[in-house]
Amino acid sequence: MAKISNILVSRRIIILFLTILIAAVSLVGRLGYLQLLHNEFFQSKATSQRLQSIPVDARRGTIYDRNGIPLAISVSANAVYAIPSEIEDKEKTAALLAEILDIDYDFVFNRISKRTASEWIKKRVSNQEAREILKLGLAGVGVVENPERFYPYGSVAPQVLGIVGIDNQGLEGIELYYDSFLRGVKGKAVFERDAVGREIEGGIKGYLPAEDGADLVLTIDYYIQQIALREVERAVHETGSRLGIIIIADPKTGEILANAIYPTYDITNYNDFPIENRKNIAVTDTYEPGSTFKAVTAAIALETGVASLNTHFFDPGYINVSGWRVKCWNRGGHGPQNFVQTMENSCNPFYAKLGIDLGGERFYNYLLQYNFGHKMGVDFPGEVGGTLRPPSDNVPLVTWANIGFGQGLTCTPLQLLAAFGAIANQGIYSVPHYVKEIRKGEEIILPNIPEQRGIMSSEIAKITSDTLRSVIANGSGKRADVPGYRVAGKTGTAQLVENGRYSKSKTVTSFAGYAPADDPVMSGLLIIWEPQGAFFGGIIAAPVFARLVEQILPYLGVKPEQEKGTSRNMASIPDVAGQTVENAVNLLKQQGFNVEVIGEGTRIVGQVPAAQVKVEVGTKVLIYTDLDYLPTYSDLPMPFGV
Repeated sequence: MAKISNILVSRRIIILFLTILIAAVSLVGRLGYLQLLHNEFFQSKATSQRLQSIPVDARRGTIYDRNGIPLAISVSANAVYAIPSEIEDKEKTAALLAEILDIDYDFVFNRISKRTASEWIKKRVSNQEAREILKLGLAGVGVVENPERFYPYGSVAPQVLGIVGIDNQGLEGIELYYDSFLRGVKGKAVFERDAVGREIEGGIKGYLPAEDGADLVLTIDYYIQQIALREVERAVHETGSRLGIIIIADPKTGEILANAIYPTYDITNYNDFPIENRKNIAVTDTYEPGSTFKAVTAAIALETGVASLNTHFFDPGYINVSGWRVKCWNRGGHGPQNFVQTMENSCNPFYAKLGIDLGGERFYNYLLQYNFGHKMGVDFPGEVGGTLRPPSDNVPLVTWANIGFGQGLTCTPLQLLAAFGAIANQGIYSVPHYVKEIRKGEEIILPNIPEQRGIMSSEIAKITSDTLRSVIANGSGKRADVPGYRVAGKTGTAQLVENGRYSKSKTVTSFAGYAPADDPVMSGLLIIWEPQGAFFGGIIAAPVFARLVEQILPYLGVKPEQEKGTSRNMASIPDVAGQTVENAVNLLKQQGFNVEVIGEGTRIVGQVPAAQVKVEVGTKVLIYTDLDYLPTYSDLPMPFGV
């Protein structure tokens, strides 16, 4: 029995020894696994527990105009932070910080009472405030650099630039779209802490500098932008309009030279203005272009062979389409006209007929080539594509008639300007864009080369351009003409949609064009919403474009053509504004001018050509009356999606 008992004890000892041995081997293996295979991982974990960092924002890249003028830069500023675990007297610290920084005591106290490694107390702190805080030497409170945006030339194209948030991030506009380039890489200030978060005396301290962001060079020209802003503000005030925009571009490249919107806002105090003032409506909003769109319809009709310069049309003042009557703005109609005269007179029935003759399928496909109905790919956030209903059995024929003269579809202002740019540039379409290049120091890291493609033949573009030139020389756009410069363009007046129907009192007036007509260096679009009184584009929009041409072309180095001598019988047009229709007609006819009365009012509110302009005897003078009549399309079906 004793022998058996000894054997059992020995076995137990062996089992215990083996168990201890296996455990020891496992521990050694585990220790080796942690020390050798995961050494770097656990070292970094230990280091991260000891080290605390305060992020330091990078300087955002500078935004320049095309001439190198800095429009938005980053300047040194200060930010105050706190390390709650190091602050012993939180009430006293909160009171001192609140007084110096002029912020709420409870806000500061709650921040420094949190169980977090660090907290921002206030960013964008003045140098004086920073010095006062550093002088106090408050435990757990520090100051680091935190760059902020500064605008050396004030609010230049603020709707284009956009705004930057307090954390150095782009919130709107170009600042948002190109934020990944502009914002750079954050740096950090590093401190070594003990287990309860207190700074270790003689511990690790360091500073990792931030990497500055890249710079942007815009296509915007500071000087042209100032001209455009001055003129759109003047136009809005003179017409009592709600809103206005002027866009100027280079039709050969799609580069946007100016993007001026009024009312505008102060970019440094943007919270003091309505949020609507910050929208870049050139890209984010749509409208019905009205008669300016006839240039697009004409180009497509010529390209497809639906119309030619030999096309003639008799306008009785309306056209019937599938039971609907499309009226002309001139109630009596324009009578017999050739193709060019239909554009000069802005004859709605003719362009409604072109829309019908093109047919939904063909018209729609060509409009897609002009990027109507979808986004163009503009380098700006929030771009919309407008509404263009695809052809189907559910789309009535009258829809395409409406689109022919610019109602029944919507587009952004930039979409329409790009279409005019293609006509001006021999049929080559360029996608509009705001950034010319992205630079890192002296290196160009991303030249912005947008899409360019042909959408019509150069011959058709030339015919359309000559037709638009005739609108200025002989038609409704005469007030856009500038001595020495050949302007081409088209006026437009469209009704606003209100409560699901076309308003009889609220309009959008516009002018789209370019100059010089034979070799354009600028294309432009003016739109004003809800003008009061005279609302026709030929009266209130065309003169604004003339003023733009007079100022911008000389700046771009285009010299005016010398006036050629002539032996024709010339005379100055008398000023008939304010006179009765009868007196005005008699006076003009007595001096040898042909007269066309627009509207059915009793007194004259405008005339084309303008008073005192010297023209050939026999020239037709358009006189506009003060009636409250506005051509209406309210009896037509509403366009899809509006």
